[in-house]
Amino acid sequence: MFTLEIDGTAVAVINGDEETARDLFTCDGFKSDIRELTSAGKPLWNGTSELKVRPATEDEIEMFEDALAEDDGSGDFEPVEAHADSEEDEDEADIVFLVDIDEEDEEDEDGQKLDA
Repeated sequence: MFTLEIDGTAVAVINGDEETARDLFTCDGFKSDIRELTSAGKPLWNGTSELKVRPATEDEIEMFEDALAEDDGSGDFEPVEAHADSEEDEDEADIVFLVDIDEEDEEDEDGQKLDA
């Protein structure tokens, strides 16, 4: 397993080999996602910091495994075309974020933010 580290913070873990980790963590679609996703109100990536891919620590692997064990498959995952690839589904790797991701505000049909 490999970890994506940004500015000294472990951001995500992937259960693939190093080549797969580098490919996914540095693809344009993933970089776009981590610029838009926020944690504590700040983007995960500022668009300029180095995206460091390194072997995952034992603690990070444990967090990854715990997250997958808790996943009941009922999340709101939506495939993104930017991530579409010709590879088969069986070749896909799982990615778990190690930081708390802020929830997006809900919007109505016209794209207006709804009060929670």
